[in-house]
Amino acid sequence: MEKERALKILTDLIAIDSANDHESLVADYLTDLFKGYDVEIERVSYAPGRDNLVITMGSHGPLLGFSGHEDVVSAGELENWQYPPFEATVQDGKIYGRGTSDMKSGLAAMVVAMLDLLDSGKELPGRIRLLASVGEETGEYGAAQLAKEGYANDLDGLIVGEPSNFDVRVTHKGVIDYYVTSKGLCVHSSTPEKGRNAIMPLVTFAQRVQEIMDRHDQKDPVLGSLTHVISQVQGGSQINSVPDSAWLSGNIRTTPLYSNDQIYQELEDLIVELNKQGAELTIRYSFPEVPLPSQAGTKLAKLAQEVVQNDFNRSYDFTAGTGATDSSEYIQAGAFPIIILGPSDGLTAHQPNEFVKVDDYLVGCQLYQAIARKFWQEYA
Repeated sequence: MEKERALKILTDLIAIDSANDHESLVADYLTDLFKGYDVEIERVSYAPGRDNLVITMGSHGPLLGFSGHEDVVSAGELENWQYPPFEATVQDGKIYGRGTSDMKSGLAAMVVAMLDLLDSGKELPGRIRLLASVGEETGEYGAAQLAKEGYANDLDGLIVGEPSNFDVRVTHKGVIDYYVTSKGLCVHSSTPEKGRNAIMPLVTFAQRVQEIMDRHDQKDPVLGSLTHVISQVQGGSQINSVPDSAWLSGNIRTTPLYSNDQIYQELEDLIVELNKQGAELTIRYSFPEVPLPSQAGTKLAKLAQEVVQNDFNRSYDFTAGTGATDSSEYIQAGAFPIIILGPSDGLTAHQPNEFVKVDDYLVGCQLYQAIARKFWQEYA
């Protein structure tokens, strides 16, 4: 594909404001790109205006999955941007805009690779399935839906195009976001004995839960330690009233050494214990994700490593991530290998003036195509 067309696909995607919503606009654009080709296109609706997109090309042979999410995070305060976040400015060898790094550059590069393979005029010895998901930035629920409905069941391998600076990321931590709500009884602060302060049980919970999490001190050899942060606390209505409600939130980054199920049980046991002592606490979770077990020994990881080094003369490494990706959902769909490999370094992801280098994006377009051909050869 000509450089100008490949760049247009990315800049067009950047111009679509899909910040935490409106992913159907991205699905519309990608669908139009594949019209006229012998491919299967499926729209999988999560909610109005929020469509996952599944595009499958090829009729036989090994099936490689490409995974990218259609949403981006909010642009935040516009005065912090030197370039408009949804206009895709090309300047000094970089493309600026929200989602350039995370991860419309990866998604666009995968699409370009698929179109190039379709335009090659040669019979393809294998298949590719693009899984373009909604809601990755707010809980990976699009990928969860696609996995639950079976779109990953027959994959032989999957590449997630999150930014990795061309390193092959083979594992990452899981995440548990939780919210604890406390109920009390509101009275005038001059007679606190007549009420029940909703904040105090949360103080006890915060102290106890940190002690429990600190005991998980065994380190994963790659991912390191489990981490825990109390990230939000709120309660009460005014200074001269005993608060009748309060809540806090916490964020836990898990490793395979301590399963999410184990952590859930520990949190819930603590809630039960404190409630027996007179508290009224409830806990809920927001889109928890399991860790991605190490893929370093898989054929897919080694194959991608060889292509990055031998075909593109780039130094490579197997790396680990501290944040979850759609991999956490797809790993539950089957025993196929999953790697994270993308054209951006991710250093400006979620920041003002987010960018990807033009050359890196164009290399990504070629890299995904080369890996697909190698994959079909090795998995035939």
